[in-house]
Amino acid sequence: MVRRTKEDALATRNSLLDAAERVFLAQGVAGTSLNDIAVAAGTTRGAIYWHFKDKADLFNAMMDRVAMPLQNAMDFVDRSPGGDPLPCMKKAIREALHQTVTDPQTRRVFEVATHKVEYVDSLCAVRMRHLEVRSQWVERFRHVLLKSAAARGVRLTLPAAAAAQGLHALIDGAVQNWLLDTGAYDLEALGMKAIEVYLRGLGLE
Repeated sequence: MVRRTKEDALATRNSLLDAAERVFLAQGVAGTSLNDIAVAAGTTRGAIYWHFKDKADLFNAMMDRVAMPLQNAMDFVDRSPGGDPLPCMKKAIREALHQTVTDPQTRRVFEVATHKVEYVDSLCAVRMRHLEVRSQWVERFRHVLLKSAAARGVRLTLPAAAAAQGLHALIDGAVQNWLLDTGAYDLEALGMKAIEVYLRGLGLE
């Protein structure tokens, strides 16, 4: 009975997250109430508050469901053996772009996160999460760029921190603009080509 109860609770939680994806995408995050999500999930507001403390908490949980595969794509860079980590980083980025293009859930959630969220007072926790994730990725890129430059015996043409910020902005901008019009360009092919050109400008290609 306990196991069944846990399974039911997990099913309800996932149903709420699925509903949040759909409703946030259709109405925007600020324009969506918890009651809207409860109705879409076929449950009650009480069920939402059982699993999430507020809308921002629910939003961040929705993001975590697709952020984990992307995080995993980069984790093996941290675990890679000594030497030049740049090839591993490029592979991780390619996998992340490929997932964005081919996985509908990832694409929906990214569209919500980039085009459907307003950083109003009730969503301050969402803004803080966005900034925290950005800082983490920039720091990882900085580490890889420095390690790769040392392995290749070259000096970066920009300070590593600035180079990492630029790389993140390039990737983030490519994804955001592609989400506005997914037929405008091949995100994976064009994104990787742009990254190669950028890395060459840093002295790493």
